[in-house]
Amino acid sequence: MATLRELRDRIGSIKNTQKITSAMKMIASVKFRKAQQNVIAARPYARKISDILRNLIPTIESFDNDLLKQREIKKICVVIVAADRGLCGSFNTNLLKTANAIISEKYDEYLKNHDLTIFPIGRKAYDHFFKRNYDLYAKATNIFDRLDFTSAQNVVKELITGYKEKRFDKVVIIYNEFKSVVQAKTIEEQFLPVPPFEAVEGEKHKVSNYIFEPSSEEIVEHLLPRHLNTQIWRVLLESFASEQAARMTAMDAATTNANDLLVSLNLTYNRARQTKITTEILEIVGGAEALSEA
Repeated sequence: MATLRELRDRIGSIKNTQKITSAMKMIASVKFRKAQQNVIAARPYARKISDILRNLIPTIESFDNDLLKQREIKKICVVIVAADRGLCGSFNTNLLKTANAIISEKYDEYLKNHDLTIFPIGRKAYDHFFKRNYDLYAKATNIFDRLDFTSAQNVVKELITGYKEKRFDKVVIIYNEFKSVVQAKTIEEQFLPVPPFEAVEGEKHKVSNYIFEPSSEEIVEHLLPRHLNTQIWRVLLESFASEQAARMTAMDAATTNANDLLVSLNLTYNRARQTKITTEILEIVGGAEALSEA
């Protein structure tokens, strides 16, 4: 059985840990609220650009753009968006587990032939695939410390450059899409070439009778890079919001567990202390009786 001193030391250690987890929960909750607002604000903008392109591109005859061309897929780049830090529950573990499963199921032949390359975003993704000797095209770590739109632009620039240089023929992104505080869904999306903008069922092209200045082709040429930048920005925001929600939940659970453990340890400590006091009293009484009999 642990001594009273050992119990006091352990209780003090758990109290310090509880203070840390409680502080981390509050910080994560503040970051989460801001991240949630950013995600909600980014989604309509990204959706609107997609709507414009979906309605505009079919009206252009023989439109030629490298980012839209479907070509033979010989090499693939997989972008995986994880966190830079841990202590966020199963956020990173589930994402990386799902990413490995997708790679094994869909792209195993490319992997075996060394035609698959990884673009990890987030320190946890980089460490995971670097240690397993995957071919890394590029990396983006520590970008969530000060997440801004420039980070998304830099990622898109790297991907477009590699795609145009034919270092890969297809780019897919795997990330956690924010659903709620307690739920995030791992998503796989094609990024390049830009997937066909299929018209919504029952919706006709509303722009076919318009005259554009500049031309429709120039508008699309201008909007496509903006569309890609916005999509990556949305992905980063979705992942960051999911991360903060997971960290907030994990730290809340850790704080609650620490409190439960403190209650149990305090009870054990008090019982041990009472036992010690009772033993000392009995020893004193026994000694006094022995002296009186002598």
